[in-house]
Amino acid sequence: MNNQIESAYPAYYRQKAVKRLLFFWRTAWDFMKLSEIKGIGPKTEALMNKLGIFDTADLIRYYPCSYEEYASPKKAAELTAGTRNSFRGTITGNVSSRRAGRYHITTTVVSDSTGSVRLTWFNAPYIAGILKKGSQFIFRGNVRIKNGVLCMDHPEIHTPEKYDALMNTLIPVYGLTKGLSRNTIAKSVQYALQSDPQAANEYLPETLIRLNGLRDETAAIRAIHFPKSADDFKEARRRLAFDEFFKFILAMRMLKEADGDRKNDFPMHAVWDTEELIESLPYKLTRSQLSVWHEAEKDLSSEHPMSRLVQGDVGSGKTIIAFLCMLMTCANGYQSVLLAPTEVLAKQHFEKIEKLRAENKIDVLNPVLLTGSMKASEKNAVRDLIRSGSANCIIGTHALLMQSVEYQNLALVITDEQHRFGVRQRNALRERGTVPHMMVMSATPIPRTLGMIYYGDLDISVIDELPAKRLPIKSAVVDESWMDKACEFIEKQAEEGRQVYVICPMIESSEDFDTYNVTDEAERLTKRFPNLTVGTLHGRMKPDEKNAVMEDFLAGNVDILVSTTVVEVGVDVPNASVMLILGAERFGLAQLHQLRGRVGRGEYQSYCIFMSGMNSKDTLERLNVLKESSDGFVIAEKDFLLRGPGDLLGVRQSGDAMFSIADVTRDGEILKLAGETAAALAKDDPALILPEHELLGKEMRRYFEANERKIVL
Repeated sequence: MNNQIESAYPAYYRQKAVKRLLFFWRTAWDFMKLSEIKGIGPKTEALMNKLGIFDTADLIRYYPCSYEEYASPKKAAELTAGTRNSFRGTITGNVSSRRAGRYHITTTVVSDSTGSVRLTWFNAPYIAGILKKGSQFIFRGNVRIKNGVLCMDHPEIHTPEKYDALMNTLIPVYGLTKGLSRNTIAKSVQYALQSDPQAANEYLPETLIRLNGLRDETAAIRAIHFPKSADDFKEARRRLAFDEFFKFILAMRMLKEADGDRKNDFPMHAVWDTEELIESLPYKLTRSQLSVWHEAEKDLSSEHPMSRLVQGDVGSGKTIIAFLCMLMTCANGYQSVLLAPTEVLAKQHFEKIEKLRAENKIDVLNPVLLTGSMKASEKNAVRDLIRSGSANCIIGTHALLMQSVEYQNLALVITDEQHRFGVRQRNALRERGTVPHMMVMSATPIPRTLGMIYYGDLDISVIDELPAKRLPIKSAVVDESWMDKACEFIEKQAEEGRQVYVICPMIESSEDFDTYNVTDEAERLTKRFPNLTVGTLHGRMKPDEKNAVMEDFLAGNVDILVSTTVVEVGVDVPNASVMLILGAERFGLAQLHQLRGRVGRGEYQSYCIFMSGMNSKDTLERLNVLKESSDGFVIAEKDFLLRGPGDLLGVRQSGDAMFSIADVTRDGEILKLAGETAAALAKDDPALILPEHELLGKEMRRYFEANERKIVL
């Protein structure tokens, strides 16, 4: 340990110094407001706010979703359906404009010496004024074949001179909202980088940058938005992925330092109630479920509070482990809390534990549900039960950790990976005088060695078996030509009373992203299936709106739910037997596997259709991994091997993700490096008081403030 720290800060004062940094911060940096950026008025500012962008720091860290690469144009004979290509041709057909319902359609034919391509634009009548018969352009878009004819829908139009300037460059593509363009974000980022030096201020000491072979942060942020080459992008991504891992791991280590070597405030002993429940379940726990339960049981009885991660694949049975821990806690005379990410899931957990209690006559459990949508009188009644200790098994959302909820003896808090404790909630529990046992449940398939770094000093348990009676999900990988068959299959399943998920990469259409979106697909499916009820779900909806949609789906009032990936953290809908994932090539394999786990939760045979918008050999090879394996760990490893540097960040429209660039399943080496660096720094200067760590201290205060609800305990 650094002698300067050792002499100045004995253990007690070290902990106190870290607490001051964590819990008594003031805003570390003074960033420019969006309204101060040239070209951003109130309307544009409001649109950016919808994307989670509120100042220049947010703006420059709103990284591209992917990049457009402008390769040499191909001849017509070289174009392949299911790919995105450029084509140089002369307009040989008439330029036709017509109306078809709400759409204005412009079409023409472009040819070269090897063949012709039919081009179509929707709701772009100005195109007719640009295209003149006999003129030559370069068109770039997705290629498909319709009735034996090569087609491009809504392609970009470039003059040869303009295209030559773009060739061999990487142009950023951002997740957008309607009314906001790619160019607006790109220009705003450029202005922010030039005008606000604090927005991308290098905070790491020069020695750490040099030892780890890292790029300067300011240069890395500039290059991630505007890379000069693929190598330029790779160097930038490595630095920014390192930053995300490093700050996350350092934050957890600082939290641990603030706690010190805490003793167990809630000592427990094993009880017969848990053994009797295990014996009376209508199914047998798997070997790994029993192993994890015994590890948790040992934790609850030990001298130190539990800090355990329970990791298990989708549908592996983590929830019953949580229920057993809650039962042991209540049987020992204490209170326990289970936090769910949504009200609908909280209600489902409550109904399940109520059913277990009633069927097995478990008198020591008195479960209650507390959610935001309950009436004020109902909330007050539940709070009274919690305050008195009468309610000992409490289920709800993060509102359960608010100051208005007073506990008599809260001994156990269980949460899941998608709903981590924030720093303020953690501090609120500490201020009550005791720190309860903590359990985090995760379905992210991270190898144990990386998990030990990623989750800091949490003990890790793995459930690596699926329940014996669960039917395997039948999976298919298809291209867009299979759409009609997929719709016929959906209709047949709906006629049999089943329900369907349809997953899209985007919420709404974007001029910069030619892929499936929730808004358009819901409209298309509503027209195709007039006798079925189609619902929509996405991350920009208000919590009460999302809850209402999921409750309707769970109740069977919605036949087809068109959604973004928000259903990853969803309720069990036993009646849902089909998932159709559109634009499957836009997602990572591990994410697709977790999405697939939303079906197959009931007694019916379930199916998952991965539909790719591109049928290139590499794309189909990667997606076929999902047909060959249902093991999340195997899939994550394959994903890491098959996704090259060109498969960048995925489509992210939500600010809820912990990382924007880093990926624990593919950036193992960067994670190890960041973990080792954070561990060494936390050991030598946990309160970041040394002069060379002044900027790092300011950055960590900003990080805690910006991510207070995402940092795991």
